[in-house]
Amino acid sequence: MADQGTESILQFAPFQSAVDEGFWHRLSSLKLNKLGIDDSPIPITGFYAPCSHPHVSNHLTLVSESLPSESSEHFSPEIIRGNRNRCPVPGILYNTNTLEGFQSLDKQSLLRAEARKIWEDIRSGKVDEDNSVLLRFLVISFADLKNWSFHYWFAFPALILDPPATLVGLKSAAQWFSVEEAESVTAACNDWRNMCSTTDVPFFLVSISSNSAATIRHLVEFDACQKNGDKVLFGFYDPCHLPNNPGWPLRNYLWYISRRWSLKKVHFFCYRESRGFANLELSLVGEVSISNSQDLKNDQNMPNAVGWEQNNRGRKAPRCISLAKTMDPTRLAISAADLNLKLMRWRQLPSLDLNVLSSTRCLLLGAGTLGCQVARMLMAWGVRKITLLDSGKVAMSNPLRQSLYTLDDCLNGGELKAEAAVKSLKKIFPAVEAESVIMAIPMPGHPVPSQEENSVLEDCKRLHELIDSHDAVFLLTDTRESRWLPSLLCANANKVTITAALGFDSFLVMRHGAGPLSSSPEIKAKATNDLSAEIGALSLKDNIKGQRLGCYFCNDVVAPVDSTANRTLDQQCTVTRPGLAPIASSLAVELLVGILHHPSGIFAKAEFASSIDTGGEQPLGILPHQIRGSISQFSQMTLAGHASASCTACSSTVVEEYEKRGLDFILEAINHPTYLEDITGLTELMKSAASFQIGWDDETGDEDDFVEI
Repeated sequence: MADQGTESILQFAPFQSAVDEGFWHRLSSLKLNKLGIDDSPIPITGFYAPCSHPHVSNHLTLVSESLPSESSEHFSPEIIRGNRNRCPVPGILYNTNTLEGFQSLDKQSLLRAEARKIWEDIRSGKVDEDNSVLLRFLVISFADLKNWSFHYWFAFPALILDPPATLVGLKSAAQWFSVEEAESVTAACNDWRNMCSTTDVPFFLVSISSNSAATIRHLVEFDACQKNGDKVLFGFYDPCHLPNNPGWPLRNYLWYISRRWSLKKVHFFCYRESRGFANLELSLVGEVSISNSQDLKNDQNMPNAVGWEQNNRGRKAPRCISLAKTMDPTRLAISAADLNLKLMRWRQLPSLDLNVLSSTRCLLLGAGTLGCQVARMLMAWGVRKITLLDSGKVAMSNPLRQSLYTLDDCLNGGELKAEAAVKSLKKIFPAVEAESVIMAIPMPGHPVPSQEENSVLEDCKRLHELIDSHDAVFLLTDTRESRWLPSLLCANANKVTITAALGFDSFLVMRHGAGPLSSSPEIKAKATNDLSAEIGALSLKDNIKGQRLGCYFCNDVVAPVDSTANRTLDQQCTVTRPGLAPIASSLAVELLVGILHHPSGIFAKAEFASSIDTGGEQPLGILPHQIRGSISQFSQMTLAGHASASCTACSSTVVEEYEKRGLDFILEAINHPTYLEDITGLTELMKSAASFQIGWDDETGDEDDFVEI
């Protein structure tokens, strides 16, 4: 504290700024929806309050309400008076369109322009009506809405007294007032702060009569107080907490006092609070000496001004804040999309592993009715890595049934389905990592001309690489034969595989079992990603006890062939009831989520709702092998089918032959479908079935009935 009689230049604690995120949100909205490239100054309102903590100063704060609303007719902030914690202060915002424009602003001219407003308000008497104008401030900014970063700089213009005011004395208010005066001042200040009409008036008079009774008055009552012979102090809400320095608002306050009343000695009262009540221990009372200056009476030349705020490093330089985490629409979309999944974990599903879901790479073979629905369901479950493979184009008949397409996708011959689907997914959820692959899947029964062999083999190789690089594969194509090669490759790579197939009013959804060679170290060593390695490392105990679950082809006794030849239009197209695809797609995705959360993963046994030995029901429920449903019967049942040793897609014979011969094997299977029947034993099986002869003895009651094979 400065002792009485020791004079020194009065030093002020600078104002400090704080900007709430809501301010930048509203500024961004204003810029995008209303302002555009208009960089005209924007009237804003800042808020501050008296210091309320012995070790922390209050800041001048900008919040969303500091800016005008988009619907505001006069484009000025709507100020609600009477909030004791929000004393409104008028300000101006210069928001530039470019960073270069921000950097090239004439900052000194802007500061002087705002200081001139304060000077003119003092000269005109406006301060007598609204003393908050003594605290005018300005902000310059540049809003980088592409990267959601904001460059800004505050200035709190202060008119310079020349010569400067000298401090005669500065004490704690509790020491300066007598006991009676202190009690009365405390009560008067609390009353002032508790009245809606005065609680946010930052400058006032403290009038103390000869009997130690204190009264808080408006500034315009100063002359009346002097006539009464009262002791008068010029009070203000001090945001500063320092014990030896008054806050920044006193600077313009002293200039106003000197100009208004030509006082040479001024007693000021730095009002500070604790827990919402006046605290005279924290508050300060000081006396300053002000020399007569020509600037005070000069109506022609405005005095000099200072006031640019220092940044966090103590330098006079702008600040920059990045709010990408909260303001970038993509990141906001991620947060909003994950909200439902995160709420699941609160009560219903604490074990839900969002990291596994978001990191699972899904390959969708087919971007038609099923592919569109599956992709959307995957995103709803938090899957973020989706690849769609298709070779077709969007037709006019597609948008009504295939939810990712619109009429625009059908124009000019139609966009490629895979590409159009990816664009649509990114519009729905910008953070999805969706990719498109344009290729046809080589199929048995569709012979390849010699001149196209290299191209088809390249497609086979590419499909092999795609399956290897993904964690889960969905078979969503229209024909039976188009599922053969993916089924073989998935069995070979031991990938999680889900098939969904539609009839007119029925559907099949199933998960393929583990590959026949999945227990061999060689296959495990081929895992190309963490999830595949984890799947390969799972115990095979349950698998050894029972048989391996089958794939889509395990119940067939013939090899897949061309199913579209010599078919009418309704037989070539997938004619189904519209409600089937959403049901089947949802079940397919639910199967995947169940596999990813099952401790046995791809090796999990088939489970049934009525099963006694399910190994303990998982949090997501049972994990069936096959789900077959009928819309016409509004029925659904779960089935299980074991892997067939004669399967043309997943049997050890076929997988080992592919391992041995590679692309040559695939080419032969494509050109000669019966080749698959030959090597799997189906040809012999059919011959044996054809030779069945059942004879009946004419004599009744003879027990020598026989079956000859």
